[in-house]
Amino acid sequence: MTQAAAPTHLRLFLDSAEIDRWRRHLALGIFHGVTTNPLLLERAGVPCTVDSLRRLACEAAAQGAREIHLQTWGDTAEEMAARGRDLAACADQGLDVAVKVPATAAGLAAAAALRREGAAVTLTAVFNPGQVLAAASLGAAYAAPYLGRMDDAGRDGLAQILAMHRILTGTASPVRLLVASLRRPEQVLALAAEGLDTFTLTPELVEPLLQDELTEKAAAAFAEAARIK
Repeated sequence: MTQAAAPTHLRLFLDSAEIDRWRRHLALGIFHGVTTNPLLLERAGVPCTVDSLRRLACEAAAQGAREIHLQTWGDTAEEMAARGRDLAACADQGLDVAVKVPATAAGLAAAAALRREGAAVTLTAVFNPGQVLAAASLGAAYAAPYLGRMDDAGRDGLAQILAMHRILTGTASPVRLLVASLRRPEQVLALAAEGLDTFTLTPELVEPLLQDELTEKAAAAFAEAARIK
C-alpha cells in the first residue's frame, strides 16, 4: 500500500516565472508552490495580463505545485481589487492561489476588499514590522518581507524579520511570514533555526542550499559499489 506524504508545516516556494526552472526544481518534490511578481514576469518574457497568469497557474498545477502567488496591479485600490478577483479565480486551474498585494495604502485597501470576498492574500513588499501587524489585522494568509532589499538599503534585514516573527508569535497570528529576497543559504538556515518556516527561493539559491560535494562523492561511491559483482 502506498503511504501518503505526511503534512509538513514548513513551506518552500520557488521564486520564478520561468517554466523551464519549474520543471527542473518542482520535480524535486520539496516545493509547496511558486511565487511570481511583475518583475519576474518581465524577466521570463511573460506578459503581465490576467490571461497570461491564468496560463501560468495551469502550468504550475501540471508541474505539481500546490499553490501559486500571483500579484495584482493598478493605480488605485479599486483597480488592484478588480484584477485581484480575476487572479483569485485562477484557483479553478487545480491549485490554491494567493493574490499578492503591495503593502501601500492603496494596496491595503485592495487587500481588505479581497479578504472580505474570501480571497487569500499575500501582503508583499513588506519592509517594517508595522506592515506585518497590518497583514495580521486584515487576515492575510502571508506577509512577504524582502530581506536582501532591506540589507541593500542599509537596514539589518535579519533583525527586522525576527522582529516581525515575534509580533506574529506574540499575537498568535496565523499569518505566515514568507521571507523573500534571500541571497545566501546561511540566511535561510539562520531564520529557520529561529522558527521561521516559510521561504521563497530563487532558482540560483536552490543548488547552493541543497547540494554538497561530499554528498556527491558518497553517492558516487555507493553507485560504484552497487556495480561490483
